[in-house]
Amino acid sequence: MSNGAATIDVAGSATETRRAAIRAAGTGFSIGRMLAVTRKELRSYFAFPLVYVLSGVFLVLAGYYAYTDLVFFVTIAFARDIMQNYWQLLFSDIRLCLLLTLPFITMRLFAEERKLGTIELLYTYPLRDGEILGGKYLASVAIFVMMLALTTLYPVYIYSIHWFPLFPLIAGYLGLLLMGCAFIACGVFISSLCESQVMAGMGTITLLLFFWILNWNEAAFTNSWLELLRAFSLFDQFGSFAKGVIDLDHVTYFIFFIVFFLFLTQRSMEARKWTGRR
Repeated sequence: MSNGAATIDVAGSATETRRAAIRAAGTGFSIGRMLAVTRKELRSYFAFPLVYVLSGVFLVLAGYYAYTDLVFFVTIAFARDIMQNYWQLLFSDIRLCLLLTLPFITMRLFAEERKLGTIELLYTYPLRDGEILGGKYLASVAIFVMMLALTTLYPVYIYSIHWFPLFPLIAGYLGLLLMGCAFIACGVFISSLCESQVMAGMGTITLLLFFWILNWNEAAFTNSWLELLRAFSLFDQFGSFAKGVIDLDHVTYFIFFIVFFLFLTQRSMEARKWTGRR
């Protein structure tokens, strides 16, 4: 009990020291301090080969689907609107690529620092929890946007060969952007709970898979329950974007999903003040 009380006292003392430093530096949330955390995280990402490996795996998988899906429609499709069907299938395949790679981008954010003990040093800086969280989240989103932007080479090449309407493509990429940001928000939350990067990565994949298969067994539910499950199914919300439709309800869902998991992450960070957890 004495060791636990001492740990809580140390954590509380560090928190008070940080609060005093924040007050001395100026009150209020600071975009500048948050971006400083983002720059620190980006340097950390690019200092190790993991981000290069994951980006390479993602681009190889996305390129494979871009090629094979196009060959499929060119070979057997008889519909006039081949490109619309092609984008729908391609974006549905790329979401699987995101599911397999993004959790390993977010797994290190808090879990690695907690394992190395550097999280204690971070919490002594004159930074608010929201600034730390925002900086880490933006760094992961920046890596994701970089990966996603590289996939635009595929439609650019196709467009150079054959003209097609751009709006379905824009809608699909907007859906991928929102879904990827939702994946990252979920991954940041799981990482804040773990001390092992592997557990954080696998835990994120498991939770996202739950949101994917939520309504798969349609025969087990009545229509009313099925509609409720579909409303919470992360991947069902993406369907309209893949079809080239931007639905405000689905945009709102993704924004709520992101905000909800970032809120949970901040509560997880604040829990150290009364649990003594690092």
